[in-house]
Amino acid sequence: MEIKKAQRQQVKLRLGLSGASGFGKTYSALLLAYGITNDYSKIVVIDTENQSASLYAHLGDFNTVCLEPPYSPERYVKAIKLCESAGMEVVIVDSITHEWNGTGGCLEIHEKLGGRFQDWAPVSKRHQAFIDAILQSTCHIITTVRSKIDYSLDVGSNGKTKVVKHGTKEITREGFEYELTANFELLNENHMAKASKDRTGLFMNKPEFVINAAIGRKLMEWCNNGFDFEKAKTEINSCETVEGLRHIYAKYPNQQKLLLADIMNRKAILEDSSSQVVPNNQIIEPKNQIRNGNSNS
Repeated sequence: MEIKKAQRQQVKLRLGLSGASGFGKTYSALLLAYGITNDYSKIVVIDTENQSASLYAHLGDFNTVCLEPPYSPERYVKAIKLCESAGMEVVIVDSITHEWNGTGGCLEIHEKLGGRFQDWAPVSKRHQAFIDAILQSTCHIITTVRSKIDYSLDVGSNGKTKVVKHGTKEITREGFEYELTANFELLNENHMAKASKDRTGLFMNKPEFVINAAIGRKLMEWCNNGFDFEKAKTEINSCETVEGLRHIYAKYPNQQKLLLADIMNRKAILEDSSSQVVPNNQIIEPKNQIRNGNSNS
């Protein structure tokens, strides 16, 4: 047991996307994930939507895990652990609705136990294990959840009953979004979104926006205590020497994985355009450092 100074770099993002069918939850999640990791090969989708994630294979070489019924909490946990063991950086759980309201999900489990109030105890324990797998994961996690329009029957002042619309309601156990770093509600088929929960303070009470890779990068900048990815990228692209690239790489120890692809691309350009022969032992290869586990990121 020891006391350590809190650092946001230690935090893994827990993000949620909610919306009706056709509002672009899967597509938005993939763009968001790419902004976080800058590498599609480090992204995996746990797909419960009839392999719908594969419709976006043109975006990049991301990975999928096809999760079929029964959608028990334990099968979701097993899929998340599989993704972690494969070295993935971002796991998209698309969607968590099935764990609650799908074939073999919590509502069906409760019904099979008898549907009584006391039957919720074992179901809640299994559901909490699923939530814990998300919250304790070594990966960044993005969850998607279906939503529906929520109505109620209210009695007006004239004594007549009327239908009142209360906005949308997520189809999962109530309160899930309070566990997240941020939750984005997709509002329409144009993929416009707003934040319904935001611990970062970046998006709450702001105008509607479209979720894309830039949003993912903005969240990573927050995680990295204000690290400016675009500024670092400009610095890399304007660098004129391999030694300078080595210096930039060492300058950002907590963001080396994020910058690696840009550094290696710039290095290749410099070596192609230079007639000067540089001895190999004078160049520190960032890629080798990552492979050997010497990175601080």
